[in-house]
Amino acid sequence: MRIISGSIKGKKLFLPKDIFTRPLKDIVKESIFNLFQHSNKFDLDIENTKVLDLFSGVGSFGLECLSRGSSYVTFVENYKEALKVLKKNIDHCNFKNKTTIIEKDIFTYDLKNLANKKFDLIYLDPPFKKKIKKLVDNILDQNLLIENGFIIIHRHKNEQEILSKSFNLIEERVYGNSKIIFGNYFLDK
Repeated sequence: MRIISGSIKGKKLFLPKDIFTRPLKDIVKESIFNLFQHSNKFDLDIENTKVLDLFSGVGSFGLECLSRGSSYVTFVENYKEALKVLKKNIDHCNFKNKTTIIEKDIFTYDLKNLANKKFDLIYLDPPFKKKIKKLVDNILDQNLLIENGFIIIHRHKNEQEILSKSFNLIEERVYGNSKIIFGNYFLDK
């Protein structure tokens, strides 16, 4: 796994030695950023964005954002083995001053603690079996996404998660076993 583009293009990332972490494959990551760059469905310039990376694992997505010019990434991860590698990758990429790590389970973490922050992009990569509707609703309730921001959700291609009625599905793509859901919120919430 590596950084695909930007200021640290080609930098290899460390991976966990266990089988419980499912890092985002480079091909899927590259496809996500290509959609942002080339699709007329998205109006997002990744530069200077603030990113919330939930279930961040080893940090592949958030570090890619920073390499491409994001101003700041807040990582949320609670699995100890992944946290060790995440911290190592942040140091290895020299992005410590542009990151915060919240070492909590996002399902029990009070998102009110992030209420003073607004994010341009929120990325969720939960374990495939976890249901996330309540979490997505909580993100809306806490108003964590800027008005024209985007949410990206990584799921197994066979998952049929029902999301909030306020969730505006923009695009859904399948890459191998991965399904990537792109959306934001209807402005009338």
